[in-house]
Amino acid sequence: MKIGNLDLGPKPLLLAPMEDVTDPSFRLICREQGAALVYTEFVSAEALIRNVNSTTRKLTINDAERPVAIQIYGRDKEAMVDAAKIVEQAGPDILDINFGCPVKKVAAKGAGAGMLRDIPKLLDITKSVVEAVSIPVTVKTRLGWDCENKIITDLGPRLQDCGIAALTVHGRTRSQMYTGQADWTLIGQLKNDPRMEIPVIGNGDITTPQQASEAFDRFGVDAVMIGRASFGAPWIFRECNSFIKSGVADRITVREKFNILQRQIQESVDNIDEYRGILHIRRHLASSPLFKGIPNFRETRIRMLRADSLSELWEIFKYIEDNFFPEHAFSS
Repeated sequence: MKIGNLDLGPKPLLLAPMEDVTDPSFRLICREQGAALVYTEFVSAEALIRNVNSTTRKLTINDAERPVAIQIYGRDKEAMVDAAKIVEQAGPDILDINFGCPVKKVAAKGAGAGMLRDIPKLLDITKSVVEAVSIPVTVKTRLGWDCENKIITDLGPRLQDCGIAALTVHGRTRSQMYTGQADWTLIGQLKNDPRMEIPVIGNGDITTPQQASEAFDRFGVDAVMIGRASFGAPWIFRECNSFIKSGVADRITVREKFNILQRQIQESVDNIDEYRGILHIRRHLASSPLFKGIPNFRETRIRMLRADSLSELWEIFKYIEDNFFPEHAFSS
């Protein structure tokens, strides 16, 4: 699959842009585990042109994580154009426009998925951003605002006409937020529309290698984007890639998984500080499938998620390995 001149290979898996998740360290780990393209946290156009430090820091990318896309959102055309020009100077491989974020503080103000209620403005912003920069521009959006307004099969070709290089569709409406099941049928219809010449990327509820493979085979999408299933499990890209290629998912040992989680924790601390770095990584620990389904794990889980120092976390990790994965315990 190609986005502009960027060749991502056959059936690529992409790391979704996620606020407070897809920082440079996590993006690099996911790339090492097989993600073909990674996205930054989304960047507010208004905050970017005001030079807000916490926002400009999101533009930091490392060559090792390439190819990488920077995603922006906003509701004002001039701000989006100016932000796009700033982003281009940061040197990403792709500029992505967010028309899909459903959270109230974004959508209620007319940005993110809120733009799905004003399609002429959405198209005007898209065309203006495409014309303002020389790097490929892509869009990420949803099926529509609500179940009565699933407009993606009409919107897709119109976005293509604006000059975008690829389109990612999350298989839910804005009103669904992240509830219910993602509906891939309209994504498949859009992909199979003979008017569509750019890549169509599917997103939503891909949590297993089998689901990733089915998304390609059943719906014909050009790429699959993985989001929440990567929390505490960046190895999902390795598992999915191997299954797609051979029909068998790579077996990743418990020790390897612990090593990856420990690296995530350590790099989070190194990049921020011990206390805030551990707070930042807790969602990965809380969501990691490594700890799901372990009998009698509740008290240990609470201890792990309340730990506020590296020494305490390492002690808890060793306890978990020794007591719940004794055959994989790491001898120091």
